[in-house]
Amino acid sequence: MAQPAGTPSAAAQYTTNPPRELPKRRGTELAMLAFSALIVTSAFVLVQANQEQELSWSVLWYGLAYLAIFSVAHLAVRRWAPYADPLILPCVALLNGLGLVMIHRIDLATAQRAIARGEEAASNAPRQVLFTVVALAFFLGVLIVVSDHRKLTRYAYTCGLVGIVALALPAVLPSSLSEVNGAKVWLKLPGFSIQPGEFAKILLMIFFASFLVSKRDLFMTAGKRVLGVEMPRARDLGPIIIAAIACLGILVFEKDLGTALLFFGIVLVMLYVATERIIWVVLGLSMFSVGAVIAYSLFTHVQQRVANWIDPLETYDDLGGGYQIAQGLFGLGTGGMFGTGLGLGRPDVVPESHTDFISAALGEELGFVGLSSILLVYLLLAMRGMRSALAVRDTFGKLLGGGLSFAIVMQLFVIIGGVTKLIPMTGVTTPFLSAGGSSLLANYALVALLLRISDAARRPQQAAKPRPVPKAPLAEAHTVMVQRPPAEPGPTGPARPYEGGRHP
Repeated sequence: MAQPAGTPSAAAQYTTNPPRELPKRRGTELAMLAFSALIVTSAFVLVQANQEQELSWSVLWYGLAYLAIFSVAHLAVRRWAPYADPLILPCVALLNGLGLVMIHRIDLATAQRAIARGEEAASNAPRQVLFTVVALAFFLGVLIVVSDHRKLTRYAYTCGLVGIVALALPAVLPSSLSEVNGAKVWLKLPGFSIQPGEFAKILLMIFFASFLVSKRDLFMTAGKRVLGVEMPRARDLGPIIIAAIACLGILVFEKDLGTALLFFGIVLVMLYVATERIIWVVLGLSMFSVGAVIAYSLFTHVQQRVANWIDPLETYDDLGGGYQIAQGLFGLGTGGMFGTGLGLGRPDVVPESHTDFISAALGEELGFVGLSSILLVYLLLAMRGMRSALAVRDTFGKLLGGGLSFAIVMQLFVIIGGVTKLIPMTGVTTPFLSAGGSSLLANYALVALLLRISDAARRPQQAAKPRPVPKAPLAEAHTVMVQRPPAEPGPTGPARPYEGGRHP
């Protein structure tokens, strides 16, 4: 039955409202940044009041620097990633600010001890502000240059090659140019030092994400069944074997257990996300366990780390023994549930409390509740990154976003596990909290990539413009026969033929 003209069709009658444009939520981000600034400023005031019994101009200086840095970061996100997740940047700002507060607090305690001995102490907080400014510039560069994360697939193999070179470079250099505190993970340049492994992990994640997207079907192909489990084919084990060999090389030649564990964990998780086969995780953990046992039986520095982990008090007075771990545990025990209060503890008695053991310093002065709250901020940051990875439309973005988010969690587990004696101490820095330029630069680049992926995930899809229909050339145009209308009879006589252009 024909539908009367002017009546809407059934499809039009039952069509829902057109999809509304998602809010950009930059106002929410600004409000959360203001809340973070309030917490950080209050923490600075407490430290000054409890340490120096007065407020100095340094509180104003650090507060203004903090506000300026993250105001620029917010404006950059508003301009170049307007649909990015509104909680990622505030979480980073809060963690970076609390790290700056604790570094400043340790500087004050170190200065008091140096004055008592008639010496001059170095300040790490001003350097941390400078590193944050440089990291912000790096953050802006990544956000502007990488306008679409999918373009990174064009340079996947280049990223993989550069990442492997950066990871292996400290191992082949002489100890005078690469070794600090027994670990050969540094690149000492005139005037400054850099840790290339921090950047290598991001480059290798880009490579593995692109590689797994292009070769995903190969890794999902099942081989022989062993004990009821479908094993991967032998020729598909190449990437995981290469990763295991690379991690063993890092452990042997660079004496860096943390980077080896972090790198291998990221590879396993990305393999599992790409294939959804738990057998890859089981194989990877088995291979890493075998390699760790071999390394323990062959290398003394691995044996020393394990001995410090099992009983730090037994090796308390030994060179390279458990003194640092024991002091960190004493600080955590002193803090108890609610901590001693900012500026009222003794975190300066823990070696490297401003870098590797800054979580122990925070646990002493903020207690179990405060340290757990900081860990929840990390968890929130990783969850928002995972959420963006799930929501993005392309497979490469899902793998890369998942890998970047898991890298934050894995790095946190490795360092917090070492400080609390859950696993052997590794020497990995705490993201955004610890003092250090390499870690800060690499993690801000990581956050910029997460913001770019979340912007792509939340940005509404634009309807494709209809292509104009090309007109056929005159030689190919169809010819249409037009019939002349019959002549009408005149009022007084026979019909006259129509003469164009003439009127009676």
